[in-house]
Amino acid sequence: MPTLTRAEAAERASLVDVDEYHVDLDLTADGDTFRSCTVARFRARAGAATFLEFAPVEVRSMTLNGEPVPESAWTGERLHLTGLAERNELIVDAVMRYSNNGEGLHRYVDPADGGVYLYQHLFINNGGRVLPCFDQPDLKASFRVSVTAPPEWIVATNGTRVSRTGGRWEFAPTKRISTYLASLIAGPYHVLTDEHDGIPLALYARASVARHLDAEAPEIFEITKQCLDRFHEMFDIRYPFEHYQQAFAPEFNFGAMEYPGLVVFRDEMIPRSAVTESEREHRANVIAHEMAHMWFGDLVTMKWWDDLWLNESFAEYLGTRVAAEATRYRGTWTTFAMQRKAWGLRADQRPSTHPVAPSRVLDTDEAQLNFDGISYAKGAAVLKQLVAWLGDTAFLAGLNAHFAHHAYGNATLADLLGALSTASGRDLSGWAEVWLRRAEVNTLRAEIARDGGDYAEVAVVQTAPAEHPTLRPHRIGLGLFDRAPDGAVIRRKHVEAELDASGRTVITELAGEPVADLLLLNDGDLTYAKIRLDGESAAAVPMLLPLLDDSLARAVIWAATLDAVVDGERPVAELVTLVLAALPVETEVVIIEDVLRATRGLVDRYATPQARPAALELIAQAADRLLAASPAGGSCQLAAARGLIGSTVEVARLRGWLAGEEVPPGLAVDADLRWLILYRLAVLGAAGHDTIDAELDTDRSASGEQWAARCRAALPDPAAKETAWTAVVGDPSLSNRLAELTAAGFWQPEQLDVLQDYAERYFAEMPEMMRVRSGMSAERTAVAAYPDVVVADRTRQLAAELLARPDVNPILRRVVQDADDDMRRALRAQG
Repeated sequence: MPTLTRAEAAERASLVDVDEYHVDLDLTADGDTFRSCTVARFRARAGAATFLEFAPVEVRSMTLNGEPVPESAWTGERLHLTGLAERNELIVDAVMRYSNNGEGLHRYVDPADGGVYLYQHLFINNGGRVLPCFDQPDLKASFRVSVTAPPEWIVATNGTRVSRTGGRWEFAPTKRISTYLASLIAGPYHVLTDEHDGIPLALYARASVARHLDAEAPEIFEITKQCLDRFHEMFDIRYPFEHYQQAFAPEFNFGAMEYPGLVVFRDEMIPRSAVTESEREHRANVIAHEMAHMWFGDLVTMKWWDDLWLNESFAEYLGTRVAAEATRYRGTWTTFAMQRKAWGLRADQRPSTHPVAPSRVLDTDEAQLNFDGISYAKGAAVLKQLVAWLGDTAFLAGLNAHFAHHAYGNATLADLLGALSTASGRDLSGWAEVWLRRAEVNTLRAEIARDGGDYAEVAVVQTAPAEHPTLRPHRIGLGLFDRAPDGAVIRRKHVEAELDASGRTVITELAGEPVADLLLLNDGDLTYAKIRLDGESAAAVPMLLPLLDDSLARAVIWAATLDAVVDGERPVAELVTLVLAALPVETEVVIIEDVLRATRGLVDRYATPQARPAALELIAQAADRLLAASPAGGSCQLAAARGLIGSTVEVARLRGWLAGEEVPPGLAVDADLRWLILYRLAVLGAAGHDTIDAELDTDRSASGEQWAARCRAALPDPAAKETAWTAVVGDPSLSNRLAELTAAGFWQPEQLDVLQDYAERYFAEMPEMMRVRSGMSAERTAVAAYPDVVVADRTRQLAAELLARPDVNPILRRVVQDADDDMRRALRAQG
C-alpha cells in the first residue's frame, strides 16, 4: 500500500467524518482471492474531494450516493472521490487477494491437516487490502461485519455475533474504532469459552493444536481474569468492549495485536514442548500488555503516529506492572531490567534513534520504523520513573481523567500531559521536553573520594553523547553491598536520590559510610540510563555476583556488564570469564537465558575468528555446569540445555541425546528440543538433508515446517546456501515466517568460508527483496538476512555504497544504517 503522509491525513480529517462501515466478506471461493462488499457511510464538506485506501484485484461495481463511480477513480491503490455531499454512502463490490506476508487477510494452510486459516491484520496502513476505507487512526468508525464461510469454519470479529446460519455469520456493530484495529479470524478453529465479571471470554487455536490449547487454557483464562480485575481496580472505566476473546493464529507478524474484543497472538505462545518459566512469564506479560491497550490505544487512540508512545509505552509499562501485581509472575521487573530495557538502550544508541514522542512523524513508513525498543521499552522505563516522581495516586487520577475526556476518540501528548499535570499539581512540560522530546541516553558513573576506609564523598556523574547532549533529572537508587562473614553478599544500605541536570550530584547520605565491596548505581532499576560500575566494584563482581541473592540487583549488574562489552569498554573475553564464574549458580531463568543469548551473540561478532572457538568452549562449559547443578525437570535445566546445545561442538553427545542416550534425568528431548539439536548438528555439518527430511516426516506441523526451513538454511554446503538465499530474496510464495526463519538460519560464524560472497549479494539483491516483500515481513527478513557475522571493513564499505543511493527503500535504509553501526562496534572490539 502507498504510504500516507501526515499532511494528507490532516487534510482528509478536516474534510471527512466517518460513521460506519458494513463489510460483507465471502470466503468460500477457491484460490487466492475473496469477495468484499463494503458500504461506507460518512459525512464530508459539501463539494469536497478526497480518497480512500483500496487495493482490489477486480472491481465489480462502485456507487457513490446512488451514482456509478468510474473505474478510473481507482488508481495507485487509492479510490478518489469528488463532488461529495454532506452525507455520503459509498458501495463497493470487489475481489481482493489473500496475502502470505501477514498484511490484509493472511491465508495459511496447516501442514498437519490441510486446514485453511485466515486472520485479518490491517496495521499500519493495510486496510485497503480488505475494504475501501479512510485508513488513518483519527477517522474512527463503527464496523459491522457479515461473513460467508465454509459451514465447518468458525468466524470471530471485534463485534458480538448476532446470528449464524450454516456458513453465514452476522456480527453486531462495534463501538467506534480505528481502521487498523478492525480484525477477523476464520477457519476450523478450536474454541474454548468462559466468563468473568460479566465479560464473555474465548480462546481460539488451530484444530491441530487443540490439545495444547486445552492444556494451556486454565492458566491463560486465570491470567486474563486476574489482569481484568487489576485494571478494574486501577481504572474508573471498566473494560470498554463487549467481549474479551484471544486467538492464537499461525504466522502472525507481531507477538500479539490489541484488536478490541479479539486480541490475536502468534500461536507459538501455545507451546507443544517444554518451556521455561520465563517463557510463561513472557506470555502473561503479553496478555497484560494487550489488555492495557484496551484503554491505551483502543478506547483512546493516538491522533497520529507521532504519539505512538501513548499506545506502546503505556502498554509496556502497565503490562509489566500488572503482570507483577496480579499474577504469579512477580519477577517481571527483573525481566524488564535484564531484557526489555537493554532492547531500548541499544535502539537509543543507533543512528536511527528518535525521541519517545517525536514532534512529527511524516508518514506511515516512518511510523512503522518507530515500533522499536524506544517506543516500547524506553517509554515504559520513563513512565516508571514518572510514577515514582508523581506518586501512584496522582498518576492514576490523571489517567482516569484522560480516559473520561477522550473515550472512543483520539488524543495527543498535550492532552495526556494536561490531565497528569492537573491531577498532580506539577508542570510536566520540562520533564516531557527532556525525556519524551529528545533522543539518546545518559550514562551514570560513580565518582568516589575516600577518607581511609570510609567514603568522604560519593557523586554521581552524568554524561551524554556529543550528538545528543541532553542531561536529565533522574531518580535513582544506590546500593552498598558487602561480603558477610558467612560468605553471603548483603545489601548494607540503600538510598534513593534525585539527580539534577547539572551533570554531577553529590549523594550526601553516603558520606562517612564504610566503603562497600560493591557500590551499585540504579539499585532497584528506577531510571533509564547506562550504568557504569567504578573500578573497584567492577573488579569485585566475579566474586560477589554468584553470592548475591537479589535477582533485580543481579540483573542490573549483568545488564551494565553486557552494555560495557557492547560499547567496547570491556573485552568479550572478560565477559566470558564472568559467565563461567557466575552463571552456573544462577537461579533466575530469565538471567540465564538472556546472558547466554547475549554472550553468544557478542562472541560471534566481537571475538576474532582465532579466539572464538575457545570463547565458545567456555560458554559451553558454563552451560554444562549449570545443567549439572539445576533441578531435574526445571526451567534452569532446560535453559542450560539449550545454551549447551547452541555452543557445543560435541557432535557425538548431541547425537546421543537424539537417540535417548545419556540424557540428563528430567530433561525431555521433545519435538522442539530435537529440532534445536538437529539445527546445531546442521550448523556443524553433522546432519544433512536426509536427516532433516526424516525429522520432518515425524513432525508434519507448522513448527516442524519452520524448523526444517531454518535447518536447511544452516547447512554449510554451497547448494543449500544458494537455495536458501534465492528463496529469501526472490520467492514471493515463501510466507512471512518461512522467509524470516530461513534468513535467520543462513548466517553462521562457523561457515565464513562459504558465506563471503553472500555479503556482497546482500547489498546487491536486498533492494529487490524489498519489492517482493513489504511492511513488517520485509523489515524482519532484511534484519535476519544481514551479514552480521562477516565482520570486515568490506562489509561496511558495501553498506556505505548502498546507503549513498537515493532510491533505497526507507525500511532497508534504516536496517542497514543500524546494522552497519553494530558492525562498526564489532570491528573496534576485534581490534
